[in-house]
Amino acid sequence: METKRVTVSAVEELIGLYFPVLDHGFIGVRDYMGSDASIEGAARGSYAYGNRQKTDQRQLLRYLTRHRHTSPTEFVEVVVHCAMPIAVARQWIRHRTASVSELSGRYSLMPMLFYTPTDEQIKRQSKSNKQGREGELPKSVVWEWTHDLDQSRDSTSRLYEWATENDIARELARIDLPLSTYTVWTWKIDLHNLFHALSLRCDLHAQWETRQYFNVLAGIAKRLAPISFEAWEDYHFYAKTFSRMEMQIIREFLRQPEGFNGLEFGLPKTEAGEFLAKFDEPTYQNFDLDLTQAKPAEFFENKFREAAEG
Repeated sequence: METKRVTVSAVEELIGLYFPVLDHGFIGVRDYMGSDASIEGAARGSYAYGNRQKTDQRQLLRYLTRHRHTSPTEFVEVVVHCAMPIAVARQWIRHRTASVSELSGRYSLMPMLFYTPTDEQIKRQSKSNKQGREGELPKSVVWEWTHDLDQSRDSTSRLYEWATENDIARELARIDLPLSTYTVWTWKIDLHNLFHALSLRCDLHAQWETRQYFNVLAGIAKRLAPISFEAWEDYHFYAKTFSRMEMQIIREFLRQPEGFNGLEFGLPKTEAGEFLAKFDEPTYQNFDLDLTQAKPAEFFENKFREAAEG
């Protein structure tokens, strides 16, 4: 029968398609609820009848985003089916305002698929960022590390397969699997909390591997609620906020720009650098999805089944 629910043709087009991420991962849309129109309806529904304004949809949604009125955005939800290395999953799960159902290694066979970074992504430990990477490594170091990774994974796979074949409980057989092992989950989140997650994980300072997944999620959000997505980019993702001290500096500079020294306001060196960086031209990102790269669900279903059954 013909549906009476709100549908978005740009998202309907995605259902049944899976976007490859990293070497073995994927993201596919399972379901969704709502659209930009749903956000508008939720916002206007909170007005008393005598006070409703005749503002067009785009103006209203941009007003809501600009002034951080977030509850109407929670009326839009998306459900995605994903596979990622456990290391990425542990970062991802930090976004707790979502519903998650993950593959359980207690009763399911874990797929013997492991993430291996490309040579271009294997870099030195950053000296300025304790949780980042930067700078090239000698090719001999990169080769030796990836070679040893392969050997370690072969040993891990043999141990896991031997344990399960000899009837050792699966909840025990899995305990020595590395963080590079792929896991699978279904993730449901509303648009407000998705935008918050995208603000953190699409940022160029986020871990590269995690960013690849959230760039796809951003592309899905852009199709699901394009007006709200544009407002998020304009007022949050590419926008900057200023502290009380920074506002003082800006006011003082506007009064006397000649020879002004912002450090006299007591900003520590790190904060002073962050303040100046806010005026740098941002690096704009393209979140459009490339549908030519998408694959049918069966492609990954077969791949993961073969990796689990050996």
